Amino acid sequence: MGAALGYADRMASWEPDGEPDVAYRAAVVDLLGLLAYGEITAFERLAADARLAPTVMDKASLAQMAVAEFAHFTLVRDHLAGIGADPDVAMAPFVAALDEFHERTAPADWLEGLVKAYVGDGIATDFYREIATHLDPQTRELALSAMTDTGHAQFAVDRVRTAIEVTPSVGGRLALWGRRLVGEALSQAQRVAVERDALAALLVGGVGVGGVDLVELGRMFTRMTEAHTRRMGTLGLSA
Repeated sequence: MGAALGYADRMASWEPDGEPDVAYRAAVVDLLGLLAYGEITAFERLAADARLAPTVMDKASLAQMAVAEFAHFTLVRDHLAGIGADPDVAMAPFVAALDEFHERTAPADWLEGLVKAYVGDGIATDFYREIATHLDPQTRELALSAMTDTGHAQFAVDRVRTAIEVTPSVGGRLALWGRRLVGEALSQAQRVAVERDALAALLVGGVGVGGVDLVELGRMFTRMTEAHTRRMGTLGLSA
């Protein structure tokens, strides 16, 4: 426990323009690389979903949200460059996991796309909020700013609940889809945590004797699953 607290203390005092703790800097670069690639894929996803939209105004709404996601990407990319990290190199370790998630969860229609974006954004937001408590103030502010809701959450809730009211049978299909999405998302998140030691240590607040606290990592994923269940209820779907 003492080792973990010492790590957290070093993290809290880290400044990009000073002499950073080497392990913490590696964790921050990993975190921001993951966030940056997540944002650029969110932009691509929303732009693709706009093609499935049933009305012109729905297309316009998703296009506007895609622009906001791209702005989040540029914010993180510029910060990475500002602390002397190459954004391409920082994002590279996470390309395979995120691309695989999106390939395995390609939506079949407009409603599946909405649920995917809602579920994916929610899990990502939970992930970064978990980490935020272990970050220095500047990095924490950046990460939380980049996860600011673009308006997609309420948009998805409104459209999905309306669709269920019109065609109740849609609810069962979308509930199954939501369960598949959370399983795939958490599987890829666990993969990333295992493969990137510095990031995994950051997730649980530090490195103790023997490495990452896998029990605490498990608790974090349990909390994320519980939050997903609440979000599915907001959509009008069973988790």
